[in-house]
Amino acid sequence: MNQHVENRPERSGQPGQSGSGSASLAQSSPTVGTFRERDGALEWSGRQETVRIEPWGPDAVRVRARLGGPVLEGLPAAVLDEAPPTGATVKIEGGRGLLTVGALTVEVDAEGLIRFVRTGDGAELLTEERAHFWWPGPRLYTPVGNGYHRLEQRFAAYEGEKLYGLGQHQHGLLDQKGAVLDLVQRNAEVTIPVLTSSRGYTLLWNSPAIGRVELAGNGTRWVADSARQIDYWITAGNPADAQRRYSAVTGRTPMLPEWAAGFWQCKLRYRTQDELLSVAREYKRRGLPIDVIVCDFFHWTHLGDWKFDPAEWPDPAGMQRELAELGIKLVVSVWPSVSPLSENHRLMEQRGWFVGTQYGPMAHADWPDKEVASTVQVAFYDATNPEAREFLWSKIRDNYLTPYGITSFWLDACEPELKPGFQENLRYWAGPGLEVGNMYPRENSRAFHEGMLAAGESEIVTLNRSAWAGSQRYGAALWSGDIGTDFATLRRQIAAGLNTSLSGIPWWNTDIGGFHGGDPDDPAYREVMIRWFQFGALSPLMRLHGFRDPGTPLGPEMTGGPNEVWSYGEQARPILEKYLHLRERLKPYVLDVMREAHEEGLPVMRPLFLEFPDDQAAWSVDDSYLFGRDLLVAPVLTAGATVRTAYLPAGARWTDAWTGQEYRGGAAVTVDAPLDRIPLFLRDGARLPVAE
Repeated sequence: MNQHVENRPERSGQPGQSGSGSASLAQSSPTVGTFRERDGALEWSGRQETVRIEPWGPDAVRVRARLGGPVLEGLPAAVLDEAPPTGATVKIEGGRGLLTVGALTVEVDAEGLIRFVRTGDGAELLTEERAHFWWPGPRLYTPVGNGYHRLEQRFAAYEGEKLYGLGQHQHGLLDQKGAVLDLVQRNAEVTIPVLTSSRGYTLLWNSPAIGRVELAGNGTRWVADSARQIDYWITAGNPADAQRRYSAVTGRTPMLPEWAAGFWQCKLRYRTQDELLSVAREYKRRGLPIDVIVCDFFHWTHLGDWKFDPAEWPDPAGMQRELAELGIKLVVSVWPSVSPLSENHRLMEQRGWFVGTQYGPMAHADWPDKEVASTVQVAFYDATNPEAREFLWSKIRDNYLTPYGITSFWLDACEPELKPGFQENLRYWAGPGLEVGNMYPRENSRAFHEGMLAAGESEIVTLNRSAWAGSQRYGAALWSGDIGTDFATLRRQIAAGLNTSLSGIPWWNTDIGGFHGGDPDDPAYREVMIRWFQFGALSPLMRLHGFRDPGTPLGPEMTGGPNEVWSYGEQARPILEKYLHLRERLKPYVLDVMREAHEEGLPVMRPLFLEFPDDQAAWSVDDSYLFGRDLLVAPVLTAGATVRTAYLPAGARWTDAWTGQEYRGGAAVTVDAPLDRIPLFLRDGARLPVAE
């Protein structure tokens, strides 16, 4: 059990916190609501508001609140439609309601204020808090018209509390207490609204609405700019148990196929079939491990045709056959946007399969296309519309899967990449943009998952630039977007990956070396590449990508500089090759850890506190991580470093995987880290083939 819990001062006597049947006199017009039990749930109603609290998995509840009527069923949400069967008790006595589900007890007072406590010892985990003793209360509904409200949900702040998760961000913070984050999808900024607290709870804001979360010193506030009801899920328990509970209600990831556990090669971009095949052949000629090669964007005739341009890719069937003989999987880029020059544009527009707009033309971004000198105004297909998903998949099936046997896809720009990013102007099949906009990347990956299953395929992996809660159940891998190419950016990826892992996405990776630039002939950048490549080899997925110098302007003819392991000079090459072989040796262990993600919902890349919650120091370590249970990874994150200091958690014995030196946990150690070595430590005598 997580012991990292700080109790707040005694709360009795604070305005609005009465536990009796009478309301606080501090309010000008107090509300004493009514309680009832309904279908195993606890409901409170007062002043036209209904709050429903129901068991939703072991040690967990779902809370919904609505002004102006009963709670609504069937709204877009992150949790699966059916809750796991769970035993619970409901009591209504003494002017308050109690619901107990295993380790979590929910208390609701006469005025409808909610408090979550640990069943075993009554310790407060989280409580609602009023904005003011008079008005507003902890839940605020500001009307924006037609039954929609700007929603605010307020909770108390706690001294010393640490907060993790919330998807993937580039601010470099592991503990996000004190941060204010927009709840919106952007390139490299991925909203997955789930928080894990050092106090022993995990909370999912169960809404795809555009908004923000404020993790301030004087309170936490969740905001939805326009939605119909408040909806969140909360569970009690240590971080590992919370991951098990959260993944059970949002969906577990499939088992990662063996081919995806190896090395992925790509760059921006291989322009022709011959160019791509020459790279694949060279890896094999050199005897280097390679499992995947990626065919990037502009391989198509027009954006939204979703098929190879025969001028550049004259024999995809032959290419696919040769790659298969080499043991290399081909992954093809698919964008969700459609050019007006596409053969599919007119039909999709007529049938309502594009994301609609409230004002202006049905176009969401400008983008280059072939056969035109300037950009064109493209539309995004509506991934929330089942018919639109089916149509998209029919094109993927007919143009990639059926003729060539291509079964894995890179889902780029799937935020979607709007220009400008005005969700309030969008109209989705599932609802207004402000209410449902964040779910788009999940539904886009769903199109491929459902299509592949219908086609009889079982190994489903898509590489996505964005995600939402539940994306993992559709076989969605996430990468950290279009990021910089320096040590500072590399440093930020540690926190980005760990928070993504705590948000339920176990298949995560970065562009090794970063995306925006990087000169393969620059010694300083070569050092960045070496250190990033070492980190990449110990990431859930290992993928080399980037838009290397010298790049060419954005357009159908664009490409970047070379980006293969032999592109970085004779000092770097053997080091990069060393880590290719290390990844290959570790594949059985990688797949064992991936099975834990599939069967238990545990992340692959783990913050130290997930395995060592009783070690207070582990909650603050943001520059190293555990890869599965047995391997601690301490990437080198500064230029010129030849030693590395790393904290080894208490409660285990640790062995330097390179030297065999043993250490007792609970202290920081300093080890040698020459350019060809990333510090790695084995837990409690674990044996992994790190050293050759």
